[in-house]
Amino acid sequence: MSRHDDLQRVLRHVLVAVIRAPSGDRLVEVAEALLAGGVEVMEVTFTVPGAVRVLEQVADRLGNRVLLGAGTVLDSETARIALLAGARFIVSPTVNLEVIELCRRYDRLVMPGAFTPTEVVTAWQAGADIVKIFPADVGGPAYLRALKGPLPQVLMMPTGGVDLETAEPFLRAGACALGVGSSLVEKSAVEKGDFSRIEVLARQYVEAVGRLRS
Repeated sequence: MSRHDDLQRVLRHVLVAVIRAPSGDRLVEVAEALLAGGVEVMEVTFTVPGAVRVLEQVADRLGNRVLLGAGTVLDSETARIALLAGARFIVSPTVNLEVIELCRRYDRLVMPGAFTPTEVVTAWQAGADIVKIFPADVGGPAYLRALKGPLPQVLMMPTGGVDLETAEPFLRAGACALGVGSSLVEKSAVEKGDFSRIEVLARQYVEAVGRLRS
């Protein structure tokens, strides 16, 4: 599958689950619960201890049934390690030109994080497939709409502050996808091993996106 194919998959499914936890234990089960609930696109952040091992395990267990990415990637060295571990896309909280260049070199989807108009344009011109607007809760849907005004050609994905209440306003403001973290992958559910709770939340998000599209 090419970068273009992976991009279309993100745009089709909209939801990008952000898996962030203080331990790598049980995160394969978290990924399985997300998939069972209908969320196919997910990223494991490099703030997770043993993130490389988690990426390898999820890639081995779920294969092409999910589009697996790595998040909180701060440099090109980490990006390459993540790709070798099975990640098919890279997400960063900042605009790192070397990370974008590496992903383009290997035909992998890249979503750098930006906030200001200058950062957004810098990321887009450098070859970003989607620009992650982070932290999106600072300006909310109104800020995203303001960015899309002069920059309608840029694909933007808000991350931070996206939940079941704000999902629809963000999409109506022009978001092409939604990065959803703790409101979907609940810390308490992960700690308790309550994977059915994560599956239920995943279904709720999928249904919310489906209602808006219909």
